[in-house]
Amino acid sequence: MNQKLFAMKKSILLFILCLLMIGFSSLAQTGDEKEIADRVERLRKAMLSVDKNVLEELTAEQLSYGHSGGLVEDKNAFVSALVSKKTVFTAINLSDQTIKVAGDAAIVRHHFTGATNNNNVPANIDIFVLMVWQKQNGTWKLLARQGVKIPEVKPN
Repeated sequence: MNQKLFAMKKSILLFILCLLMIGFSSLAQTGDEKEIADRVERLRKAMLSVDKNVLEELTAEQLSYGHSGGLVEDKNAFVSALVSKKTVFTAINLSDQTIKVAGDAAIVRHHFTGATNNNNVPANIDIFVLMVWQKQNGTWKLLARQGVKIPEVKPN
């Protein structure tokens, strides 16, 4: 009888371990998702520190960078605005980020909060952002970005 009990406990333990492994594997990011998340973080840091080389390395030549106010910049204008201090970020925080990979493209969405000091005028930012990253020659590059204002919730 002890052998049957032992076998039953062993089966239950194996079943629970299998469930845990399935659960943990579904939570893990794929290699591409992790690489993209790392590149998004490098972009955030480069925008704060104004690292021209990193900004240029992370962005595609075909970049279309849309601001929440409607301004759309190409790669040169995006990098130049930061390097010339026309655009100055003093804080950038990203939250609620999702990454969906589809072949050689990836869609990244997040909540972007932060602060700027453009032309010595401080301002706070609170927007949603959509980014499209594309794998070019084996490296993920930012192809498109669009910031949008968060819709106001109107009371009933």
